[in-house]
Amino acid sequence: MLKNNVGSLITREMLANYHELNLKKKEIETELNELKKVFNQYFDMAVGKDARGDISIGDYKLQRQVRVTEKYVQEDTVNRLEELNFLDLIQKKPDEEKIKSAINLGLLKVSDLEGCIKTSSSQAIYVKRVE
Repeated sequence: MLKNNVGSLITREMLANYHELNLKKKEIETELNELKKVFNQYFDMAVGKDARGDISIGDYKLQRQVRVTEKYVQEDTVNRLEELNFLDLIQKKPDEEKIKSAINLGLLKVSDLEGCIKTSSSQAIYVKRVE
């Protein structure tokens, strides 16, 4: 329950405004995504897929930047590093699905992993109109 001094700071108008702005945000994000799709289709045809490009129309300039990220394929990389005897370049990671299965099967107890679980939380605000 909210304390009186905090609760008095929140008004119905604030909730209504938040709700309306959130609806507009969703509409805007949808429209922006549609425009981005059209822009990317244009650049795919004009300069090629995954190529950077730009175009100026009137006093507007549209640019497409391309970010490339590389990630090692875990199993293949581990096998190759083992073949090359670079064991110190390999990190072992717990398999969360197998741990949950072992707990569900009674092979492992939650208490066996005490101190091994990191818990984090995040906050989210939702406002819906109630009629």
